[in-house]
Amino acid sequence: MIIGIGGVSTAGKSSLAFQLRKHFSPKAKVKILCQDDFILPESEIPRIKKHIDWECPDSIDHDMYFQALQRERKVNEIIISEGLFAFNDERVGSLYDKRIFLMIERETFWKRKLADLRWGKEPEWYIEHIWNNYLKFGKIASERENVLRLHSDSKVDLEKVLEYLL
Repeated sequence: MIIGIGGVSTAGKSSLAFQLRKHFSPKAKVKILCQDDFILPESEIPRIKKHIDWECPDSIDHDMYFQALQRERKVNEIIISEGLFAFNDERVGSLYDKRIFLMIERETFWKRKLADLRWGKEPEWYIEHIWNNYLKFGKIASERENVLRLHSDSKVDLEKVLEYLL
């Protein structure tokens, strides 16, 4: 099974992926593929106002990501694919057996992003740019079937996720 988890930055995609791996690992071989691990070389990533635009679809090597998913499904029973643009590339999206989309309010995003210093303090204009790219490129089509949509402003209900997956 390949599980796609998408949503804006700080929505809880990685946290949910790790919870699912912990839940399934004793029973199955599980691999997490994080879209952030498929970022193009810095010299090939677009820039906005001289700032590296990590949070746009053109920063991801979608071919390599697609190939990794195909490779990993041969050796793992469950693959969890997570990223801001998890549903942006049709080829990647076509591999998912299950889709989880985490939604947060804009205010929650801003609060979390301002507190997120993993890559240093981001300028506020860039945080707004991330939100706008999410709205433009990161959302999953509303008519898409087989999607569990969850609000993750507070803790995600793991039992609800597991009911959907099983």
